[in-house]
Amino acid sequence: MTDELTVVLTSMITIGELRASIPLGILAYDLAWPLVFVLAVAGNLVPVPFIIVGLRTVGSRLEHRDDFVGSMLRWRTHRIEVKWGERVRRYGFWGVMLIVAIPLPLTGAWTGSLAVWALRVPLRTGFTAIAAGVAVAGVIMTAASLAGGPLISWLQSSSIFSE
Repeated sequence: MTDELTVVLTSMITIGELRASIPLGILAYDLAWPLVFVLAVAGNLVPVPFIIVGLRTVGSRLEHRDDFVGSMLRWRTHRIEVKWGERVRRYGFWGVMLIVAIPLPLTGAWTGSLAVWALRVPLRTGFTAIAAGVAVAGVIMTAASLAGGPLISWLQSSSIFSE
């Protein structure tokens, strides 16, 4: 598998998304940062319409199941409602974008897609907000990776960490 494909696939996975794929491409694979940015952002957006449409199709049925999937979906939608519901209803596009743009755990395109479904945001508004949020998160993670690489090298070479 090529390094570029690995970056795209890593950005599609709910756990890592851009937080994993951009540092992987820039720091581990030494790919050019503009290429990594484009690949990671595009890869992160691939599952979004499928998640939203899939949840709109079967989400309610899954949420009412008495198994692990149902309880996990209920727990996550409840957390989204409590943490983000008021902001999304008040700010609409900007509220959804904020959920996605902050590159922290339990934020990102997957959570944004779930929020668009759970909070009944119109599809076009939701997808556009998620895309904008992914772009902002991509800029943040690219800048952090570009700044973090030299810092890590300096720390590794400094006498503080020498044997």
